[in-house]
Amino acid sequence: MDRNDHILDLGTLLEAQRSAHRLAPFPEWDVRRDRLERLRRLIADNEAAIEDAIDADFGGRPRIETQVAELFPSLAEIRAAMRGGRRWMKPRHAWVSKWFLPARAWVMPRPVGVVGIIVPWNYPLYLTIGPLACALAAGNRAMIKPSEYTPSFSALLQRLVAGSFSAEEIAVVTGGPEVAAAFAGLPFDHLLFTGSGGVGRKVMAAASANLTPVTLELGGKSPAVIAPGYSIERAAARIMTGKLLNAGQTCIAPDYVLVPRDALAAFVDRARAQAQAMYPAGLADADYCSIVDARQYERLLGYLDDATAGGVQPVELFRGPARDDAAHRLAPVILVDPPQSLVAMKNEIFGPILPVLPYDRPEDAVAFVNAMAHPLALYWFDDDRRRAEWALKQTHVGGACINETLLHVAQEELPFGGIGPSGMGHYHGKWGFDTMSKLTPVFRQSRLNGMALFMPPYRPIARRLLGLMKRF
Repeated sequence: MDRNDHILDLGTLLEAQRSAHRLAPFPEWDVRRDRLERLRRLIADNEAAIEDAIDADFGGRPRIETQVAELFPSLAEIRAAMRGGRRWMKPRHAWVSKWFLPARAWVMPRPVGVVGIIVPWNYPLYLTIGPLACALAAGNRAMIKPSEYTPSFSALLQRLVAGSFSAEEIAVVTGGPEVAAAFAGLPFDHLLFTGSGGVGRKVMAAASANLTPVTLELGGKSPAVIAPGYSIERAAARIMTGKLLNAGQTCIAPDYVLVPRDALAAFVDRARAQAQAMYPAGLADADYCSIVDARQYERLLGYLDDATAGGVQPVELFRGPARDDAAHRLAPVILVDPPQSLVAMKNEIFGPILPVLPYDRPEDAVAFVNAMAHPLALYWFDDDRRRAEWALKQTHVGGACINETLLHVAQEELPFGGIGPSGMGHYHGKWGFDTMSKLTPVFRQSRLNGMALFMPPYRPIARRLLGLMKRF
């Protein structure tokens, strides 16, 4: 099948889902719950196959990381939707202005229709299921475009979905960049994209031709800041855990660290000790993830070459070999006090390279963060609650953790999303339900009302009443 056939199929598939939605535009909760339950079973019954497929795509992804970072949060997201969806879809009471009583008002969440979901390669299951669970709970149908860089998982997902859902409910579309571009240009009722900022701009431009609402989950350079007096050992443990999960191939991984100047050497030492404690076999450790493919591996090597050329010698954190080109495995390194001119200080790193920079005052650290593009996450380590609250108010970020990394994304009650260059919109739990619903305002007039007083021809009483209303 050639490119044009794929694109024709996309339009046909969208129209089939849209037609099915028109026949049942407001599924009752039992229908939505059934779809969520089928999705839950699809994952629970195929955990080993999912682990195998992702491991194959990465050329070495620890099963425990797939369990922790993909299977567990995916099932948790579905359970949250099943637990709260009936309540979320109920009409929500709204107050009526006193001048319009005894009329009534409410907000009715209704499905938007067909949702498109474009999935990246770094967490192919979770970044499919998170938005999909929200879409199904909201009563929508969905088309999914997984990444061409995870071919084993994409093929498995397509087969599993086809075995559990009709194409009018959920459909998985595979293919390369041309198919992805055509997918983004379809007139969906909502489009959610997770990926890089550069591709996000193209997705938004394609969606704008159809006035398709978009949720963009992008990324950026998420900072970790260690405040004066905070334990360097505790901070290093949490930062390195968040950085080295999936070998740093995480959109919310700490991208650089700001450390009090007098604690810079201590942090480097503790980070090295933490990395070796987590992965005692170094690059050969079975719990350490590979870089997904040669393309990403070469990109990261380019960052290291650029650092060396710029006078910054990478500090290796593992014992033994620092790289395995054949298996595209790269040991973690720290770049100590790198200049802003380095590529690693301009681009999101998305790998096990960690710049660490000193600062003199907390105000300087905040100014450094604010001089960068708005990040997807901020990790502030501090025992002083008032100073941590000050930092949150002074920075402009998509989400934040205090004395931790990553875990805000695992909370179904918190909205997840970026701001500006790191994205727009949010999802997870009820927040995702609302994103993928039209919150329709409804006003119901009472049989007894005073609106006749304000119909032409306008009488003096209308002017007197209007003057009263403006004062109260």
